[in-house]
Amino acid sequence: MQREREPAAATPSVLARVLMAAVHCYRAVLAPLLPSSCRFEPSCSTYALQVLARYGAFCGTVLAARRLSRCRPTGPRGLDPVPDPAPQRAPVPYGLLRPARQRRRITL
Repeated sequence: MQREREPAAATPSVLARVLMAAVHCYRAVLAPLLPSSCRFEPSCSTYALQVLARYGAFCGTVLAARRLSRCRPTGPRGLDPVPDPAPQRAPVPYGLLRPARQRRRITL
């Protein structure tokens, strides 16, 4: 019996890899100098690496920025995993689209 293989993850774009390198530099240079203050699990830098790898440069940056905006002293804390991608909807064939409703004319 053969096991079903999971599909391989897509390789991140060049821009996503550049952003991931910036996060790695932050972790190597600045993070040791700053006190640990992340309120979420996984840490914000780990979260940024995961969303950049999964969603690419644009969506990954938006999700990482949204996560960083929630990381404040009065904000929530706890487990905040990377969201799963939304399932893609199948395209609707043109013939099945509903025609637009026509307005009724009111005559006086």
